[in-house]
Amino acid sequence: MPLPLLATLTLAALALGYRLYGGFVARQYALDDATPTPAERHADGVDFVPTKPFYLLGQHFSAIAAAGPIAGPILAAQQFGWLPALLWILFGVVFIGAVHDLSTLVASVRHEGRSIAEVVKATLGPRAGTAMMAFIWVALVYVIVAFTDVTASTFVAGDPELEGLTFDFNPGGAVALASALYLALSVVMGVVERFVRPPLWLQTVVFVPAVLGVVWLGTRYSGALSFDATTWAVLILAYCFVASLTPVWALLQPRGYLGGFVLYLALAIGTVGLFFGGFEVRLPAFKGFPVPGASGLLFPFLFVTIACGACSGFHGLVCSGTTSKQISKESHCHPVGYGAMLLEGFVAVIALATVMIVSSNELAGKPAGTVYGIGLGRFFAVVLGQQHLAFAITFGAMAFSTFVFDTLDVSTRLGRYIVQEMTGLSGRLGGLLGTALTVGVPLGFLLVAQAGSWKSFWTLFGTSNQLLAALSLMGVSVWLKRQGRRYWYTLAPMLFVTAVTLTSLSLQVRDALFADAATAAQRVNGAVAVLLFALAAGLLTTGAKALLEPSPSPAPAR
Repeated sequence: MPLPLLATLTLAALALGYRLYGGFVARQYALDDATPTPAERHADGVDFVPTKPFYLLGQHFSAIAAAGPIAGPILAAQQFGWLPALLWILFGVVFIGAVHDLSTLVASVRHEGRSIAEVVKATLGPRAGTAMMAFIWVALVYVIVAFTDVTASTFVAGDPELEGLTFDFNPGGAVALASALYLALSVVMGVVERFVRPPLWLQTVVFVPAVLGVVWLGTRYSGALSFDATTWAVLILAYCFVASLTPVWALLQPRGYLGGFVLYLALAIGTVGLFFGGFEVRLPAFKGFPVPGASGLLFPFLFVTIACGACSGFHGLVCSGTTSKQISKESHCHPVGYGAMLLEGFVAVIALATVMIVSSNELAGKPAGTVYGIGLGRFFAVVLGQQHLAFAITFGAMAFSTFVFDTLDVSTRLGRYIVQEMTGLSGRLGGLLGTALTVGVPLGFLLVAQAGSWKSFWTLFGTSNQLLAALSLMGVSVWLKRQGRRYWYTLAPMLFVTAVTLTSLSLQVRDALFADAATAAQRVNGAVAVLLFALAAGLLTTGAKALLEPSPSPAPAR
């Protein structure tokens, strides 16, 4: 299929999904702008801040659009072919992922901006709430493990396509240096904003072009940061520890602002490449069904491998953690919650396109970040010219790493909050211990496993992430039932995703226990899969009992 036709059909499907099914789901919640939202009732200028929908959409989109919808589709296409990956992305985002995001956002807004764990606690009781928090923490640990390992692999990977350039060039080192300078640039912007307070437009004019400047510096001094993957993993986790304890003004806010521009530029570059690049699809559409009983079965591993590209429980943490506290009108939940997930689906399609234009032989041994950098760099070179290919590819891979760092920071912070809440530890000491535990467990996993084991970790990450989405949908379904409202549109995707993820967990436990030569990563995955299965089973049992209770009278229309 020609890429321009593929892009046109994708955009049409997403637009129709937003208009038709998204509109249908939004109507089920009877969104009412006459009802004050938590942002209006509790406005404090810090957490609860009524925000215009256009700006909130951008902020929410940059928070959820991390490395998941990039690495997942690339890995799935390599394993199964691009057609199954594309079909699941489009079906998943319209009927499952966007429904999950909209539903968790509305549920949080209707529960005074509380987190999805607190919504589950209010709906199913304190024990269920505690189990949900424990599940979320384990899922966040695997986010950190998978994203740290794939980024470390990207920082050491090279690419034969860039050989023969007129200067000594280390592709992985270029990405590593550009990413480190990007983080330093964010800190500088945060300090300038804090103590100088220039107008935002002036900061934008200065710092956004500077992002491209650090990419250029990365290509010029690509040998400055040359470490092995294990060293990079330790350094990245050390960054997570420091960043999660750093005031948000010093790093998180400026990095998120600059990262938004990187994301939008990557989207624009991908769109140009799809429509005007003239690239040929070289990857097979379908690679056939694997041998029955072998690991890597199309069902369930296609679905959990694509992960955030179709459905993400992590999004529910963002929806109910920060976004719900900024919704100024209930009707804004539709474009912000449902619409942002569809945009993420398009990010996933662009990532899929970057691997479709590369032959299977060229993909061998390359991590997802490198593949994305190569593909996006080729798209960028359509505009810049082939003589700037090294710069273009470095930008593509650095864009991937910027999304990763945003996710790692947020995940570590959320993990720290959960540890502190569950243990009752507060203050500076509680923050240090909570952060140390949240990054210490991933460090242990990565030191035990062989460097570059991110594909093994990725499968359990995608499984836990989508199972978290299913558990969130279960909590929303019980809440809707007790409100006397229809809930099949949350229950049906919950049942499907639950079947997928529990099957995936079972197979991973089987591989860990009964494989003749199980790797260290498989053994770790097997132990964690048992824990996740037990937590999920308890939550699902509690939820099933609540769903089987007699239904109350239908709620009056608001």
